[in-house]
Amino acid sequence: MPASPILTLEPLIDAIRAGVESLGWELSGLQKTTSHQFEGRWEGESTRSAYLFFHSIDGPEWASVDVYLDETGRGVAGNLALVADLEALGRLGLARPLMSSLAAVADRHLDSRHRRPLTLRFRIADAADQVESAETEVRFKVRLPGRVVAAGASAVETFTVEAIRAFEGMLASPDLVERALEEPVEE
Repeated sequence: MPASPILTLEPLIDAIRAGVESLGWELSGLQKTTSHQFEGRWEGESTRSAYLFFHSIDGPEWASVDVYLDETGRGVAGNLALVADLEALGRLGLARPLMSSLAAVADRHLDSRHRRPLTLRFRIADAADQVESAETEVRFKVRLPGRVVAAGASAVETFTVEAIRAFEGMLASPDLVERALEEPVEE
């Protein structure tokens, strides 16, 4: 009997959690939201979203896994992201070679059959702060394919396990480890 496709947020959350937690990552946060669009292109449509945050018990404090899931009238979708806090911008050097190096890490570890967006963020607390002190964060993302969601919970859990294993491989990459923030930033 073929597996039932996942059509709503809750079974998708359960399948993702099962995959991530099976590899020793713990849920450190879960947020659900509902939005109603009253004007514009999606007038009258509701969307539900979930954000899941995981940390590894044995892994580095500078890394976490964030999951974003979305349910609309067109179905469910989402992505998994390895989030790493890096050294301050002034210690990392120029953004172009940094981005190239991080993209190479993603290319080596993440399955090229899937979309693999990469985001590099720089943040200063105030416009008057020194740019060299900017906090730096990288997000390596893997988009959850629609065909996997259509194949059911078991397929989503398998996909999640594969993505987390790839993220764990990235956490051992010298190109990432050498740039990682030694101690987490206190907010």
